Amino acid sequence: MSSCHASAPGSSRTRRDAFQQLQEFIALRRSNPKPVADLDQFERELHARVLAVARDEMSAELAKLDIDQPIVKIAGVVHRRVLRAEQTYWGLAGTFRVERSLYSTREGDPAACPMELRAGIVDGRWTPWAAEVAAWTVTHMTPQDAENLFARMGGLSPSKSSLDRLPKELSERWEAGREDWEESLRSRETVAKEAVAVAVSLDGVLLPMKDGERARKREGAREAGKRTKGPAGYCEAGCATLSFYDKQGDRLSTILIGRMPEYKKATLKEMLTAELTHVLDQRPDLKLVKLADGARDNWDYLSNDLPHGADVIDFYHAAEHLHVALTEAYGETSPKRRAQFEKLRRVLRDDPDGADKVVRALRYLRDQHPRKKKIQAELTYFRRNRDRMEYAATAAANLPIGSGVVEAACKTLVTQRMKRSGMRWLPDGGQAILTLRSLVQSNRFDRGWALLVSTYKARVTAPDNVLDFSSRGRVSA
Repeated sequence: MSSCHASAPGSSRTRRDAFQQLQEFIALRRSNPKPVADLDQFERELHARVLAVARDEMSAELAKLDIDQPIVKIAGVVHRRVLRAEQTYWGLAGTFRVERSLYSTREGDPAACPMELRAGIVDGRWTPWAAEVAAWTVTHMTPQDAENLFARMGGLSPSKSSLDRLPKELSERWEAGREDWEESLRSRETVAKEAVAVAVSLDGVLLPMKDGERARKREGAREAGKRTKGPAGYCEAGCATLSFYDKQGDRLSTILIGRMPEYKKATLKEMLTAELTHVLDQRPDLKLVKLADGARDNWDYLSNDLPHGADVIDFYHAAEHLHVALTEAYGETSPKRRAQFEKLRRVLRDDPDGADKVVRALRYLRDQHPRKKKIQAELTYFRRNRDRMEYAATAAANLPIGSGVVEAACKTLVTQRMKRSGMRWLPDGGQAILTLRSLVQSNRFDRGWALLVSTYKARVTAPDNVLDFSSRGRVSA
């Protein structure tokens, strides 16, 4: 079996014309010693002519990958030619048309295009580079903003709907091979030699959902006599981070993971466990720190499902709980509340017995104000978590005591892109954005894209010495 392709369609004159016009345009300007009257107009015209040449060349090169034979094998399966017609493709220089052959197994399967499979055309339209740029762009901005940006740049000008559909198509493929691809990404990474510690964290952020049953939840609250304001129709998206620290306590790098709302963050936890397992298999000497707020589900996972390490309640969350108790006792604006808060906050952070001393202080306040239930609730919080509040010892070892990294991830992965005015999400569309943003912010996008775009390629071969007796069945358009 051997690969073969047809020559480029009869567009050589068009290519010569576009290239010749560009040459003449440049030659004319170079021969004129005077500056252009309008630099903006000159740049736009130059850009348009360059793009015209690029479109013609892309069309010609893509046509060379076409196979026009009665029979081909695609991934080892025999396909027969059923149609020959033109198709429009989207490259960074803009749209261009190519005539190509389509093949089928004649068993009800969709027609396949060897040219597209050899080139790695994405979703039947996009050249690989154009798809990569478009996917990266909608990772950072809305499809409408991306449409406006591309329109201003010239060349590729996809519609809002096309830009909305592309990441969903990519995400569907990513999810199908996610576990293998994530393992492939990890296998190519090594922990920095200067790293002495690894910290893992997880948290959540409420996300407006299209299927969040907002009306039903509000009606239920109304019937129960509760206020109908608040985040009804919101569900909690999950974020996780794995960060490396050097011996001075400086953060070296971070892997970020984002997942759409799911019961008990099951997939998020599986992914974080896989990342940590790979790291500790490679560097078992690393000190492990597990950081989160006081949510019990987080600690059921961090304490019970992950290897032994330092369990640390985020110091700033602990300080907020302390603030609540003192405000309940003294009032928000009380000078005594402010003084006691600063004192006990420093004790909690810097004293080796800080947690125990805070517990004793809150116990005293509870006895002084037995009717103030919030004080008892906060006392219970500190008692339950005191073993995770060894802040002085943890900080002395140059290990992190705050979960600010994962809280920042909640903002950068989710809030900045997915909580703009009027936005509501379905699980598949939201996961498409979170997957791409996680790859970008973990410095894995390029390697992840290479894995993803490879799925659009397939080996195509044509038998040698095949005679074409089927021209009467071909259609040309």
